[in-house]
Amino acid sequence: MTTVSLRHARVRYGPLEALHGITLAAPGPGLTVLLGRNGSGRTTALRALAGTVPLTGGAVVWDGADVTRVPAYERARRGMCLVPERQAVFGSLTVRENLDLVARDHGPALDAYPQLRPLLERRAGTLSGGEQRMLALSRALLARARVVLVDEPAQGMSPAVAARTYEVLTALDACVVVAEQRLPTALRDRAGESPPALVYELRRGTVAFAGEAGELTR
Repeated sequence: MTTVSLRHARVRYGPLEALHGITLAAPGPGLTVLLGRNGSGRTTALRALAGTVPLTGGAVVWDGADVTRVPAYERARRGMCLVPERQAVFGSLTVRENLDLVARDHGPALDAYPQLRPLLERRAGTLSGGEQRMLALSRALLARARVVLVDEPAQGMSPAVAARTYEVLTALDACVVVAEQRLPTALRDRAGESPPALVYELRRGTVAFAGEAGELTR
């Protein structure tokens, strides 16, 4: 079991503070959702966990160790994978080449997203937004990371593919943290099932709700 957490975390962008001392914990294997509108701090919280934005206060803790000063590349080397909302694939490379950068065996990725199979020789930059999200998530699947951080995983996807995406993320043997504007339909539909998804709703850089997805749907 692994856990990543923010403890009294603060982040500033110039004179503006985006996170006001928030505390949250994401255990794994399991799924944790950071909910919030644009400007709520959900993406900043995800980036703070990954180490791509520095904290101005508080700490990032991973399996009991303070990794606040551990750079993003070292966190990645230890098994943390960030899938950002934008520029998550190498547009000048083909789909196959994007996958080759992570693993030679593409089986798990193409089983999860068979739609990518006929696109293997296409340049990633020519794919639709939803197809690029599938490719970015496929790279994360092949990485076999211990912690997977994803900003808006189902953006641009059809409802069926979005549901499949959450099936894949929920089944991962990893601590999975996603940032979303609203609770995904796939999680509303499985509220009450085990294991439950944890939800933190952020508003203006603070935690407004913390609990299981089923509590939020009620």
